Amino acid sequence: MAFHIEVATGRLHARSFNLTEEELRRTVLDPWLGGHPVLLGDRKWTREDAELKILEGPELSNQDLAFSQGWSNAQRGAADVTQAVLGGATEAQRAARGPAALVIHSDSAVRTLADLVSGRPAESVPIEEVRERIDGGDPSVAAVILVVQRD
Repeated sequence: MAFHIEVATGRLHARSFNLTEEELRRTVLDPWLGGHPVLLGDRKWTREDAELKILEGPELSNQDLAFSQGWSNAQRGAADVTQAVLGGATEAQRAARGPAALVIHSDSAVRTLADLVSGRPAESVPIEEVRERIDGGDPSVAAVILVVQRD
């Protein structure tokens, strides 16, 4: 199976046909979901300005693509998988980023930081649970945001 894509805004559109899953991810999904422009045709397309449609179906031959009939032929024999592919890619990106928060239970901020630096095992907590713990007003909960940037 191959992927066929269309990026459109208003009356302008660009299409690409017969992409492999890897080509789709590398050239379209990664930049699109990362907030970067997708270079297609002679333009750069962004999520803010354009819509993306992804079809999955049989590979189209040169004859299928002739006379600007590629998109019509792709729609005829392929399924619209836009939501499924974008949803799956988003989940994969989230998983690749790692846990939303690491929690170390301690009686002081200094000890927590020392435990974190020393490599003490931490509890991985999804962002939704962190939000609930903080928003819940539990007096035993402290929120710390630590950002580490590596060159």
